Amino acid sequence: MSTLYPLKFKPQHKDTVWGGQRLNTLMNKHFPTDKKIGESWELSGVPERLSVVTNGYLKGNNLEELAEIYMGELLGDKVYEQFNIEFPLLVKFIDAADMLSVQVHPDDATAAERHNAYGKTEMWVVLAADEGAGVYVGLNENLTAQTFYKHTQNGTLPEVLHFEAVAPGDVFFIPSGTIHAIGKGVLLAEIQQTSDVTYRIYDWGREYNSATARDMHTDLAIDVMDYEANKVHKVKYVCQPDTAVNLVQCPYFTTNLLELHKPAERLLAEYDSFVIYICLEGAATFTCRRTKETIKENETMLVPAAIADLIIEPEPNAKLLEVYIT
Repeated sequence: MSTLYPLKFKPQHKDTVWGGQRLNTLMNKHFPTDKKIGESWELSGVPERLSVVTNGYLKGNNLEELAEIYMGELLGDKVYEQFNIEFPLLVKFIDAADMLSVQVHPDDATAAERHNAYGKTEMWVVLAADEGAGVYVGLNENLTAQTFYKHTQNGTLPEVLHFEAVAPGDVFFIPSGTIHAIGKGVLLAEIQQTSDVTYRIYDWGREYNSATARDMHTDLAIDVMDYEANKVHKVKYVCQPDTAVNLVQCPYFTTNLLELHKPAERLLAEYDSFVIYICLEGAATFTCRRTKETIKENETMLVPAAIADLIIEPEPNAKLLEVYIT
């Protein structure tokens, strides 16, 4: 029998031109206070940013080392067959104190051909938002490659982006090829394929300032863009206490919302996958194989695939995201 147990990892911060301090002030992350912190990488298999265990006898080991040793016991047999030791998902918290760039991500085939990498399909769960804050997802009118390029050159791209004002609890699904940007004043959780391939298209004027200019990738974005307008990216769902509510199911990940007021048994063996739990509110204790691990608000935990079932006890209530590969 495997000796694996629910694993917690040290968050890693990423400084950005658009970041702020809410990952510290609202999420208690203890990152540097003299930097613009845009991202907290909660669980990462990206080679340059491998997550490191902070609990139990595996403390100090990184995610790649665990995958090399435990293989399917950690990842799930079918996940290991597909991805080997590369952990296939990346979990972040993002603090947009300023506008993020307008960008698009390639699909798997294009990313493999151009970058020897995976594409990026992702989802967002809004945690907090200033009044009037929102996100840009998709287009509000159909474009062609030619009209898209003209907008990028004329600085008029924002005019054709679809804007959605947001509130805590809003969920968005962003397949590869979807143009998008997180607006100023939004704090959210992001679940995505393990990929750092981003085509930046427009940067709200920062690209013209030598102090803030970053590379643009319009030429790469043109043939991966979805030019069809008015696609629905906001996920409709209704919270049901003590029931797993599906938010997203796609080839890359499945995400459920658990709003718990009483202990819940989760039968995980059928997934043949690791399961990630992200605590959005409250706290919960996970019990499996005589082991107990507690997850608090704004923490993330990885349950290895070898754990067939567990009991989640909210303390006294908990709101969790549950993520796995189908």
